[in-house]
Amino acid sequence: MSFVQSKRLTLFDYLNYGALTLISVMSAFPILYLVIVSLTDKDVYVPFQFNIWPAKWSLESYAYIMSTPSFLSAFKNTTFLTVVGTLLNLIFTFTMAYGLTEKQMPYRNAIMSMVIVTLVFNPGIIPNYLLVKQLGLLNTFGALIWPVLTNAWSLIVVKSFLESIPTELKESAKMDGCTDLGVFFRIILPLSMPAIAAFTLFFAIAHWNTYFNAVLYLTDTNKWTLQVLVKTLVLDASSNMTGNSAVNDQVLPQETIRVASVVLAMLPILVVYPFLQRHFAKGVMLGSVKG
Repeated sequence: MSFVQSKRLTLFDYLNYGALTLISVMSAFPILYLVIVSLTDKDVYVPFQFNIWPAKWSLESYAYIMSTPSFLSAFKNTTFLTVVGTLLNLIFTFTMAYGLTEKQMPYRNAIMSMVIVTLVFNPGIIPNYLLVKQLGLLNTFGALIWPVLTNAWSLIVVKSFLESIPTELKESAKMDGCTDLGVFFRIILPLSMPAIAAFTLFFAIAHWNTYFNAVLYLTDTNKWTLQVLVKTLVLDASSNMTGNSAVNDQVLPQETIRVASVVLAMLPILVVYPFLQRHFAKGVMLGSVKG
């Protein structure tokens, strides 16, 4: 009886659930609008009119976008940037964080102080641009990867997580003959899967949504990322997918093409996120409390 009473919802619970439901619906409505417009056939499409169920469905906008060289090139560039950038982010973040957890590491406190300084002070756009230029990375994908191999926030969180792993496990592994690299690959990494999943999602989303740095460092349109192309389509009324009048040849409303490009830009992250959600929630909490 007491268990049933403890589970009884209060007025605050109902208000809380109601508010969260309303916020969820409001957040989902723009995405629903984009999907519906992108799937509306050109014969029944009316600009700026929203229908829950279009009179006629069509995948022509998606078929057209996915057949254009500019979109395929941008999608390939963004996929390469996301995969390679995320992999390098994980390698540098976890190896450096693991090194900072070793108390016998030389200059450990000095390195940690420099990490914290970068968390507080940012050099700004111009020094970053001059650095990328002097390194010869302008108009290359390296300009979008090497300057952001890791960051102070990720290092601090991962370091805190790794410090929560019992030191007895590492000591026992070393007594059995494991080297430091053996401990890292055989003990630390398998126990760090929730954190790896969480930061994989963090880094992948950051690389997939790369826009400002791409605009700043890339001048070759063949190296544009997906977000730069989508921005050009959505905000530049005179632009099209190929640089010529191919849109008019297809007799498709430019609004449906632009909306479909936005949906395609969001789709990969929306598909991947549910598979990492469980590890993501666990990884965010791990390392927050020690002991």
